[in-house]
Amino acid sequence: MEALFELRVLWAAVVAYVLAGSISIIGVLLKKRPEKSVLALMCLGLLLHTVSIGMRWERLGHGPFVSMFEILSSNVWSLMLVFAIAYWRLPAVRPVAAVVMPVLFIMMGWLMTVSPGETRLPATYHTVWLFIHIGFAKVFMGATLVAVGLSVIILLRSTAFGSEKFQRLPESDRLSELSFRWLALGFVFESLMLIAGAIWAQDAWGRYWDWDPLETWAFITWLLLAAALHVRVTF
Repeated sequence: MEALFELRVLWAAVVAYVLAGSISIIGVLLKKRPEKSVLALMCLGLLLHTVSIGMRWERLGHGPFVSMFEILSSNVWSLMLVFAIAYWRLPAVRPVAAVVMPVLFIMMGWLMTVSPGETRLPATYHTVWLFIHIGFAKVFMGATLVAVGLSVIILLRSTAFGSEKFQRLPESDRLSELSFRWLALGFVFESLMLIAGAIWAQDAWGRYWDWDPLETWAFITWLLLAAALHVRVTF
């Protein structure tokens, strides 16, 4: 019964997120500024989502980082949290919701297709380095998402549609600088994530690096971020 209530609260949070994203998209198309409504719905969704995650954490005795369902749920939560803070503090970021939210819709749709079955915490997860590693990862993903959203807006503004719908935004050079700063923030936190993950791996499995698919793709992502930042500075 408690598990069912958790899911209902989670789906209520998803509805709030979808409403926030839909209103932001409609606002861009109609050249309106429903920013207070969008932020309020984001905060409502985050509140409900936090309650759902907290209830599951209390019931199972561990955080949302074991099963695919838990990982997707915590990823949506952390991405929404970082973007909501950026949305609140940086007016230039607000129209980016029309680009960022559809990306999160895909992740939410994936979440709905995954079984929320109960999980147990593996013995190797009983370490503080797991929380440090995951915390750095969440900030890295959120910062990179904001940077990608800003970059897509810059690309859209080179089209007739984008130049009309996003004309009230700052100049593209200003958006590019913001994107660079968020990407640099993401790069720093991914670097910290990799270091914390290596320390955790040494404690848990006796090796810092094993070139498994997860580690390899995390490293490839780090290289791509480094290349993007290098090209931005150089050219």
